[in-house]
Amino acid sequence: MAVKPEWIEYSDEEIEELILKLKKEGHSTSQSGIILRDQYGIPDVKLITGKKITQILEEHNQGLEYPEDLMNLIRKAVNIREHLKENPKDLHTRRGLRIVESKIRRLVSYYRKEGVLPEEWRYEPKQAALLVK
Repeated sequence: MAVKPEWIEYSDEEIEELILKLKKEGHSTSQSGIILRDQYGIPDVKLITGKKITQILEEHNQGLEYPEDLMNLIRKAVNIREHLKENPKDLHTRRGLRIVESKIRRLVSYYRKEGVLPEEWRYEPKQAALLVK
């Protein structure tokens, strides 16, 4: 475990409790990290506890079904598709959709290799719209 800075007032257990409290309030893992940094003066959870926020949540059976970065990209793709329904001639946005969906496919491939997603999981735009809502 890394050396904990002496100016941090919180123990590992208190930090874990804060993370669980923030999760209960509906904050994402990235939002929790920002809140811990800005309001509690905890610069890096992994530096202090030796575990990432997602690992702490998984230990307490509150992990996410899908990784946060993947869900954010899927949400973005769904919003772009809705925009394109109203504005079918928007070629710049159509290109943006291709780029975002390419990122999604690459990320899905990575998460399948790492075992985070099942091997048969595929990105399908119609299913993604249901997944996000």
